[in-house]
Amino acid sequence: MAASVRLLVRRLVRLSHKSVTSSAATVSCRPGCCLGPSSSRCFSDAAEDRSTHFGFETVPEAEKAKRVYKVFENVAQKYDVMNDAMSLGVHRLWKDMLLHVMHPQPGARLLDVAGGTGDISFRFLDYVSYQQERRKRRAAGSSQTPSWQDISDKYPTDDRPQESRAVVCDINKEMLKMGKQRADSMGITSGLSWVVGDAEELPFDDDQFDIYTIAFGIRNVTHIDQTLQEALRVLKPGGRFMCLEFSKVTNPVLAKLYDAYSFQVIPVLGEVIAGDWKSYQYLVESIRKFPDQVKKKVNFSLICILSMFILWYLSTILKRLSHILLVFAAHAYFVNL
Repeated sequence: MAASVRLLVRRLVRLSHKSVTSSAATVSCRPGCCLGPSSSRCFSDAAEDRSTHFGFETVPEAEKAKRVYKVFENVAQKYDVMNDAMSLGVHRLWKDMLLHVMHPQPGARLLDVAGGTGDISFRFLDYVSYQQERRKRRAAGSSQTPSWQDISDKYPTDDRPQESRAVVCDINKEMLKMGKQRADSMGITSGLSWVVGDAEELPFDDDQFDIYTIAFGIRNVTHIDQTLQEALRVLKPGGRFMCLEFSKVTNPVLAKLYDAYSFQVIPVLGEVIAGDWKSYQYLVESIRKFPDQVKKKVNFSLICILSMFILWYLSTILKRLSHILLVFAAHAYFVNL
């Protein structure tokens, strides 16, 4: 009954959205109006006149997706190395925290949108594998590590839970290519799929996933509201939306240090490590243009937005260089809608 009501509400929302857009402009699908490799979406005549931001630059909406695609195509090969260099490795802690908050159980299905090189999905599969092992040990009735024979004897095949799956969905083929290479090198051969897809128009049926994640990606989409609507559509009833994103530093002193590092150091690192100053200049600017926190009413019962930023200092450099202290601040916002 609840699922039927939910489906009816969805259809009414979509119909109302279509009626508004159709009265505002007539959609035409002319040669060249689609974004080729960067998107399958066609734009109306009115949309072609609308503008949005690409970093600090104002560009037509139809152009942003192309330019973002090019940025990540350029940085794909050095993306993970640059993440470590820019954050001094702290991005790993943020992602581990996300999984701790997520606490997925065996059998869960994850959609990792803008998943790129697979960091979140790899952690997800590792986490549920650990949870599954704990269940097997409890089923074997031993506090010590049981043998696989004990586990198979006391854990019948028919009672095994459904396999957990992670789907990495990204619009950029080069990022997915690097992710697949990482998965192969890590020996991850099951429970993982790679799909080329647009966050604003996901290639999945309704009610398919238990968890939807988007890490450091939502600020790169053109229409955040459409992205959130798509997240709602593909999530099962009671599913969870989890967004990991940067926010602005509110302390004025730290903000100056943060800006100096962002604009003076990160583009230089991009040039030295990845040979690409402009792409990392855009990434820094996109963080500044992104809203403080995204709080959109899209029929979620609960939205958890984790906004994180780096606060670091070298507190013990006079003692030993190995004692560099990394401090990060994380804020979890829970919005009841």
